[in-house]
Amino acid sequence: MPFPAVHPALDRALSKKGYAEPTSVQAAVLEVGHGDADLLVSAQTGSGKTVAFGLAAASTLFDGQETLGQAGAPLMLAIAPTRELALQVAAELTWLYGEAGAKITTCVGGMDSRKEARALQYGAHIVVGTPGRLKDHIDRRALDLSKARVIVLDEADEMLDMGFRDDLEYILEQAPEERRTLLFSATIARDIAVLAKRYQNDAIRIDTVDRSQPHNDIEYRAMRVIPNQIEGAVVNVLRYFEAPSVLVFCSTRASVNNLQAALLERGFASVALSGEMGQRERNEALQALRDGRARVCVATDVAARGLDLPDLGLVVHAELPINKATMLHRSGRTGRAGKKGVSVLLVPHSRRRKAEMLLNAAGVEAVWSGAPTSEEILVKDEQRLLAAPIFTQEPAASDAELIAQMVAERTPDQLAAAVVNMLRKNLPTPANLSDPGEGPQRKPRREGEAYEPSSSPFDRLSSDECTWFRMDIGRNRNADPKWLIPMICRIGGITKAQIGSIKTFP
Repeated sequence: MPFPAVHPALDRALSKKGYAEPTSVQAAVLEVGHGDADLLVSAQTGSGKTVAFGLAAASTLFDGQETLGQAGAPLMLAIAPTRELALQVAAELTWLYGEAGAKITTCVGGMDSRKEARALQYGAHIVVGTPGRLKDHIDRRALDLSKARVIVLDEADEMLDMGFRDDLEYILEQAPEERRTLLFSATIARDIAVLAKRYQNDAIRIDTVDRSQPHNDIEYRAMRVIPNQIEGAVVNVLRYFEAPSVLVFCSTRASVNNLQAALLERGFASVALSGEMGQRERNEALQALRDGRARVCVATDVAARGLDLPDLGLVVHAELPINKATMLHRSGRTGRAGKKGVSVLLVPHSRRRKAEMLLNAAGVEAVWSGAPTSEEILVKDEQRLLAAPIFTQEPAASDAELIAQMVAERTPDQLAAAVVNMLRKNLPTPANLSDPGEGPQRKPRREGEAYEPSSSPFDRLSSDECTWFRMDIGRNRNADPKWLIPMICRIGGITKAQIGSIKTFP
């Protein structure tokens, strides 16, 4: 269905942006009858929520006028959990309300608060910010909410999870009671319901989450890897999928820095994103991804919430997330707004059970396999090469003479070889990986069979289920399991759990 008429200025903005049909959440908030009511909306990440609440607020903000008039105390306040999300919301509202002459100001942590205060003093129609910084401006009397007609809480569940309840309640209490409150959340848990009941007036409940087909736009892949080949596995996953932009998640800042440096060394245009970085550095990293100067972002979970990157087709969990929620938030950066995405979990053998528990708790099914091999990547490269856009591009008229000369002076084989070499020139070399396989599985116990504890799972295996290896080194040459085990694991590509007894002789 086409977009219904909202306001002439917004209609023109939508048309220029190429918005032909509303998403489900946009259509729901624009239904006739909602008018100036409060809204309690649950919608999936990437479903077009920002445009949805921008459109929903229009009737209240314009009040029948063609433009928003002279900027003064803000008419609308949008609150988001993270700096990145707040800046993204401001960018979306800027083009949506640009035709109406809206003046939009952001107030987020990590930026110059004095500059923000001056912008508020000069006047703004819409203010977008994070809870802590907004509260700070209210306390310093830089932010006046006495004229606010609409308050929007975006990703409300995330803000409560991050401990912003007190700040949110403080901010809401500064706004007029007759305002509209639009509350958007991925889920309506008990905390959200309590917040809505306290600060909304007869809110209309809108649920656009399709729970019958969860994660329908995300394909989950779980890949077995050897612990010391994680870096190589990341390289091969990036090479196999060749997504326009990729997020690779690590658990710590040190891991982020190490992996990003390794990817740069291997020829991947990559940036890092972690909590200790300043806002300017974070903005530059995100901008590099958006304008194509970088293809891979290696990040801690600071990037898992509220981050929206165009053409993000792949999420890689280089280190497993700590819980189901983190995995879903990480994976939810892809498969947005109707686009398909892939989420890859790299699973060392010792973490297999942890990965299975995460997937089961999240209610998703993953395809298990080894990491992509060099041979599989080569096949993919050949398919991509044959379908490369370069073959369908129309040459410039000024190149006609040069093309004719090349055809006359070179054979078809020479020209084809030149194209192949050119397209392959900047492709990073895949890593040589070993698939650890499924590993030893626990034997099912027969009905009525008593469990016999043992010091090692190898004690319950028959001679056909384990293999002895002999080394011509012993105590006389200081052989010791303390250094034998790490060496065997590293060179043999196995884990400590796969090693049974070690008997040392002279």
